[in-house]
Amino acid sequence: MAKEKTVYVCSDCGGTSPKWQGKCPSCNAWNTLIESVAESSAPAKNRFASLAKTAEVAILGDIDAVDMARTPTGHEELDRVLGGGMVEGGVVLIGGDPGIGKSTLLLQALDSLQRSGQSTLYVTGEESGAQIALRSRRLGLEHSQVRVLAEIQLEKILAILDATQPDIAVIDSIQTVYSEQLTSAPGSVAQVRECAAHLTRAAKASGVCIVLVGHVTKDGALAGPRVLEHMVDTVLYFEGDTHSSFRLVRAIKNRFGAVNEIGVFAMTEKGLKGVSNPSAIFLSQHAEPVPGSCVMVTLEGTRPMLVEIQALVDSGGPSPRRLSVGLDKDRLAMLLAVLHRHAGVACMDQDVFVNAVGGVRISEPAADLAVLLAITSSLRGKPLPKGFFAFGEVGLAGEVRPAPRGQERLKEAAKLGFSVAVVPKANVPKNLKSKDFEGLTIHAVERVEQAMEVVRGL
Repeated sequence: MAKEKTVYVCSDCGGTSPKWQGKCPSCNAWNTLIESVAESSAPAKNRFASLAKTAEVAILGDIDAVDMARTPTGHEELDRVLGGGMVEGGVVLIGGDPGIGKSTLLLQALDSLQRSGQSTLYVTGEESGAQIALRSRRLGLEHSQVRVLAEIQLEKILAILDATQPDIAVIDSIQTVYSEQLTSAPGSVAQVRECAAHLTRAAKASGVCIVLVGHVTKDGALAGPRVLEHMVDTVLYFEGDTHSSFRLVRAIKNRFGAVNEIGVFAMTEKGLKGVSNPSAIFLSQHAEPVPGSCVMVTLEGTRPMLVEIQALVDSGGPSPRRLSVGLDKDRLAMLLAVLHRHAGVACMDQDVFVNAVGGVRISEPAADLAVLLAITSSLRGKPLPKGFFAFGEVGLAGEVRPAPRGQERLKEAAKLGFSVAVVPKANVPKNLKSKDFEGLTIHAVERVEQAMEVVRGL
């Protein structure tokens, strides 16, 4: 097969050049020329022809909305993030730091799928078959029938996929795969884009579900062009500290399910195990209540989780520090201003440190009230009562705004034995006598100063 000619296309203006140059000859932009395959003048069949299926114009209301059939992976937490399981012809991209457990989780999932009768294929470009076998022994996957292929050439991988017709295939990783049509090295922008496009086409044409493992940059973003995330159906991020045994898998994009879902795993000697009650991880085990600690209920996708917010207020120097881990730093500065203006609690000459326990990141504003109560508790040296929790967004005018799906948050806390809540007035359930809220005392507040008064009374 003759090698196709390559041209260099400007990513800004679309201008072409026969060779690479530092500056685009068309628009004079620097470092924008990217290698791609030159389109042949011969009337050959386009390599993406199978994606462009001929279809008639249809009325939206007349189209049958059929739910996608899903194949459970055998790992409940992974299924939760995927939206119920693997979808036929779906393409999943999973990224994360080196050594965090991507290959481990996928090998476990493939083994479970194979044992349930699915045909599986594991394509490895980074390890040999012997290394994969060693890992499977270590994970306790005895006599696993998962088929393994150590290959990095795209054309050979596509030929094997076509010949074996697996139900689920894993490509580990997309950055090691290269196409003979391009001269650039594996992992370059052009190779990653071209290989991902070919594999996506193969998945849609044959119905095989393909899982691509992606490397991440030092900033934590997926390496390669951003178009990689647009091409695939689902993007999952593996998060967590390699020093901790807990890992979070978060869905950033999902065409077949809810986005921002989270799966919690614990790394054990036998691989990754799902954690069914993640709230236990994010709550510290204090024998007695301590100052500066307040529990809140955060939403991760559709799942309410209890997280402990800890604050430490200490006498600072002439330029006091404001530091937060797991929460937005700018939001902390704003909340301290609201606390001073509307509740009369001044921290201007104090160092303020705020932390979300367990390495979880909280991006929603419903943590505001818990942060303020934890700061006040630390400043006064008085602990909040046992079984206490709070949530609610705080505005610059000092008002406490409702958090979305407040009743689900209250139910989760009541289920775990919490007894006292300070919540926005709009989140108080109409039927307080329901069994779901049994043993829970709810204090409704509308303003920050009102919340402070309630807590002082407790």
